[in-house]
Amino acid sequence: MCRPKHVLPRLDVFNPQNERLLEIVHVWKTGKKRKNSILCVVGEPMQLFLEKVKKADRGDQYKMTDRWPLKDLKLVDGKNVNQECLAFELQFDKIYKWTAVSADEKNAFIRCLWKLNRRYLSSSIAFVSIPSCLLEGKQSLQEIRNTSTEAGDQAKHSAYQEMTPKETADMLKLMEEYEPIVNNSMAFAEKLSKDLQVLDEANLQAIISSEKQVTLLMGSIDEALEEVAKVEETLQVYNELLGSVKQQMDHIQQGNSLLHQIDSNHEKLMSEILFLTSNLDLSEKHRQVLSRGDLSSPSKVKACIAAAEALSSCMNVQIQPGYRKLQAIAEQLIMFETLKQNFENSFISHITSIFELQGNGQVPVRMQLACKLISPNHGPYHDDLLPYTPLMAWLKNANPILFHDLPKVYAWNLNRLYEREIKAFFELARMLLLGRTKECVLGGRQYLTVCVMYLIVSKQMLEQVLRELQPLCIAEQRFIEKFFMLSQNAADQEGPGVSQLSDPLPEQLCPNPLSVCDTYSRLEEQPTQLLSEIFSSLEPELRGFIDTCNKVQPFSCVQVLVTLNDYMFEMQGSSTASSSSFLNMVLSNVLLLAKNNFNKCIVKIEEAKVPSRAKGGILPFVSRFEEFVNFSEDVFRWAQRRGELDKAHTKLVGSVFSSSEYKEPAVEYVNTDMVMMENFHHIHCFLCQKKIHCLESKRREAKQRYNEHLERYVVKYLGQPLEKLNHFFEGVKARVAQGVKEEEVSFQLAYSKQELRKVIEKYPGKEVKRALDTLYRKIHKYLSPEENLLPVVWRAMEQEFIRQYREFENLIQCCYPGSGITMDFTMEDLLNYFISITQSSM
Repeated sequence: MCRPKHVLPRLDVFNPQNERLLEIVHVWKTGKKRKNSILCVVGEPMQLFLEKVKKADRGDQYKMTDRWPLKDLKLVDGKNVNQECLAFELQFDKIYKWTAVSADEKNAFIRCLWKLNRRYLSSSIAFVSIPSCLLEGKQSLQEIRNTSTEAGDQAKHSAYQEMTPKETADMLKLMEEYEPIVNNSMAFAEKLSKDLQVLDEANLQAIISSEKQVTLLMGSIDEALEEVAKVEETLQVYNELLGSVKQQMDHIQQGNSLLHQIDSNHEKLMSEILFLTSNLDLSEKHRQVLSRGDLSSPSKVKACIAAAEALSSCMNVQIQPGYRKLQAIAEQLIMFETLKQNFENSFISHITSIFELQGNGQVPVRMQLACKLISPNHGPYHDDLLPYTPLMAWLKNANPILFHDLPKVYAWNLNRLYEREIKAFFELARMLLLGRTKECVLGGRQYLTVCVMYLIVSKQMLEQVLRELQPLCIAEQRFIEKFFMLSQNAADQEGPGVSQLSDPLPEQLCPNPLSVCDTYSRLEEQPTQLLSEIFSSLEPELRGFIDTCNKVQPFSCVQVLVTLNDYMFEMQGSSTASSSSFLNMVLSNVLLLAKNNFNKCIVKIEEAKVPSRAKGGILPFVSRFEEFVNFSEDVFRWAQRRGELDKAHTKLVGSVFSSSEYKEPAVEYVNTDMVMMENFHHIHCFLCQKKIHCLESKRREAKQRYNEHLERYVVKYLGQPLEKLNHFFEGVKARVAQGVKEEEVSFQLAYSKQELRKVIEKYPGKEVKRALDTLYRKIHKYLSPEENLLPVVWRAMEQEFIRQYREFENLIQCCYPGSGITMDFTMEDLLNYFISITQSSM
């Protein structure tokens, strides 16, 4: 059909597609920069294509860039009407202009397209500006004669061409053969003339005979061409017949494809119809159950649950949006929505009536008449409501807006019942508490024993109240978490048919589709918030009971704090910790109240003031602190936490140590240092006895402060027996400190030897003993006997007096050397004075 192809190096792009290369032409786009590519005519088993191939950027590989089906080719323009031209055009949906590398490739390419068009495309392609002989591949007789004429002209021009080496050798051989005659030129020329004449005659006969043979050959060629034309015409007829057969086969194939498509569509349609009819069909029994909405018995409740699940399954079917426009489906969905709304109203009315009935319940008689504290039991109420849990889950998914209000309705109704029950519960608790404390008073026990009994009774009653409240709150919290699906595990309680929201209705039936989505954020209601509404009276009543416990004894707030702390610590470690979040919140608030009461108690102890007519001794806030520590240590002895107590102890000790706690008393003869000395001594002894770890540093500080006040007290009162002598030597030390030499002090008028003698004469031994005796009696009078500090203070006085005496003697020797001035009493006399006074007071 087409001539053999040129070798195309590495053109392997057709092998993977199982294509056959028919013809190629090297081209570039006309009018643009020359970038060579190859147009290829390729054939597949059922179709012909024209493909453009170009060389890859790297290596010798080729890649296909464009491809057109040959049946889409409309026109081939050869552009060579009058003269040879390398350009040509191909018209598909648009015109492509190309320029061939050579005319032979262009002609061969166009001729291949022409033959393929006649054989396979029923001559649907138009060929313009192309000679018919070029398309048919024939040469006319004129072309053959022109070829012969050109050959003769070339022979004439070549008569005088240079001899070849072979011709030269033949010529030399001839001359050797006729060498004798060559010498005779005339004879040689004549000989050659005769031979040439013989050759001319032979050539003429050969030409005459060859012309006949050429004529016969040309005739045979013409006959062969005529036969070829007939064969091609026959083939064309066959091609036309086969073309019609091919078109018929194509039509048959298209028909079979359409039939197959119709069968496939029919199967899909039947599948969709069966899917819709099976999944959107609600039985008559379920429709009647939903329409009646009867929930009066357990069996009818189960029937309603099954019907609601079936309705939810029908409404949850995922169908295409276009199906909703079908009248049958739209009517079915409308029926589903109507049944859903009717059953929603029936169910809400029924469950609300149950809530109201429970809220109107009365306090059990056993709680009112019992002498034992018993919390209310709502187990029967919960058992009545739990069978409706699947319907609550269905309503939550079907209509979140309506479901959102049910917990509030439940909380409002049950709050009224719990308010009456909790009030009765705490009234009984107060009555039992006050009755037992009254028994303690009537028992005639000592005050300390009565306080301890008060605390035991208060602790027992508070613990019993907390133990009774815990199961009540936990049971209610577990119930609402399960019934209203308020926890993460609530999804486990839902049935298989109520786990998802139903499909939205068509837009004409759902005017505000976003309202359902907006409701989800409101459904995340925590159990704690709902329980706060149900038990709104629990925390106030518990606070009132705590206040009653605090009034039993001044330090009862400590016992309350310890009891609440220990109970919460025990709850956090128990298995019910996760189910008592609401009770933990309430107890945390009450614990905060207990801490505030405890802090107020601490503040009262801190604010305890010294009476305006106080005469010294142990101050009231010190006694109050001691009483508080004794009491709190007994209470916290077995407590699991004592952080608050340690903070309170540290705070109280800091207040006690503050110097601003005790100002100068109104009584003139009471010395501040004496009072602080006694109190710090008392605090130190008390802390040593208690051995409280957090107050170790304060114990050491109390010891230090006690010594400081003792020293100041001794120094202040020691100046009273030798007051003038003390002032004189203070002046001497001041002059020395100002730079006056010790031996020159006696030359100072105010501190001369005469002045010193006058001062010493005023303090004879008897006078000193009498002054010391007066000082001893004064100290003995104002020191509190409880602390027994008189021997300690008097011993400190003695040591300080001896130190002063030695200092005075040393100053006399240094500042008044050689004067012979001495004190009227000696060191031995001084020691005897102290011994005598001490013995006389025993």
